[in-house]
Amino acid sequence: IAEELLGALAKVDGLRVAARRSSFWFKDKQAELAEIAGKLNVGHVLEGSVRRDGNRVRITAELIDAGNGFAIWSETYEREMHGIFALQDEITRAIVDTLKLKLAISPLPAPRSTDAYDAYLEGLFHSDKSTEAELRKSLEFFGRALDKDPQFSRAWTGIAKVWLWLADAYVPPLEAYPKVRDAAIRALQLDDGEAEAHVYLAETKRILDWDLDGAEVEFNRAVEIEPNSTPSNYFIAALHAARGERDKALTYLRRADRIDPASLWVSNFACELYRYFGLYDEAIAAGERALQLDPTFAHWGEPALAALYREMGRFDDAIALYKKAQDFTERPGFGLAITYARMNRSKEALETLNTAVAGWGYRPGDGAAHVHVLLGAHDDAIRDLELACEQRSSSLHSVGIAPEFVQLRSDKRFRSILQKIGLEPEKVFSVTAS
Repeated sequence: IAEELLGALAKVDGLRVAARRSSFWFKDKQAELAEIAGKLNVGHVLEGSVRRDGNRVRITAELIDAGNGFAIWSETYEREMHGIFALQDEITRAIVDTLKLKLAISPLPAPRSTDAYDAYLEGLFHSDKSTEAELRKSLEFFGRALDKDPQFSRAWTGIAKVWLWLADAYVPPLEAYPKVRDAAIRALQLDDGEAEAHVYLAETKRILDWDLDGAEVEFNRAVEIEPNSTPSNYFIAALHAARGERDKALTYLRRADRIDPASLWVSNFACELYRYFGLYDEAIAAGERALQLDPTFAHWGEPALAALYREMGRFDDAIALYKKAQDFTERPGFGLAITYARMNRSKEALETLNTAVAGWGYRPGDGAAHVHVLLGAHDDAIRDLELACEQRSSSLHSVGIAPEFVQLRSDKRFRSILQKIGLEPEKVFSVTAS
């Protein structure tokens, strides 16, 4: 219910709704209303409960003014499960009327089967976990949803999302991204208004085809459909950054941050992008916010704040943070190997690199290239990058703006690689400090 209400309200003209990752971060936490409203930068909070007994549901909903803590609307509903979709629309309209906003939306297309809907929501829950087991479990639930309702477009979007997050870390890109593309296309064939499916299709055009213009078209379509969507703004920011379009990248990055202020992923990503652009104060703020939200958080063992510490020469702080992430992931990240390389500790760098690679589904060339270039092994780094091209590594487009590769910018082979994957070297180099 919360998922659907959030999605519907986010489409209301003039209403800014905190994204699901940020909103759900407070679930089961003992937080005061003022704290929630402050962290999410919202003026109202919608809370409620759902009780299900067989085929009947009882739903209570309450809209609270965060400024004074008083409820400005509340209602209790009892319905049969088959009427749940109409009820969600009814609650959305009641809230919109209470806030005196213009309702200019159509409800999300409902699946024809409540069993399909249940399976879809189970899949969505597991798809937000970062482990391979949880991601694969979500594929099972999305598959069940499609067995019940083959026309359920959002289940195909969910499958595309899962394969995208399985890619690289657990599954080689050339195995995973064709499945992302297939699922995204199937979703869009059923409903071209699936914004997230456009995002995932865009990523396959970028990664598999190196068609950056085609990817941008899909990203823009996603933003047009859902301007308040985190994935739409998150991924297009990364594309513009890789292409050397700094102002556009920062516009979408800051929009994603406003939409999803309590998102660990957005904060970590923001820290990384700000570092690329040399905006260290903003990078530190974003990286520290990620750790404050969840001290155990580790982006596959690669906390962006640690990379920033390395860039600033704070090697002990970087190593400590990477080690902390390693305690959580049970494997060292590439960043630790890169840090040792930056410190000229070549033996430790190469040993850590080999251990980090052992935990992946394949040996990503650009990960190894980061280490080799800092050790001065430029020929090895170029070979690594050529391998990354063959592998279709998803992170390859970032090497043009990554400060670790400044040493290679005068190398014709490096420039040739950037051109091959659709980048303009001079444009990319011009927006980052050398």
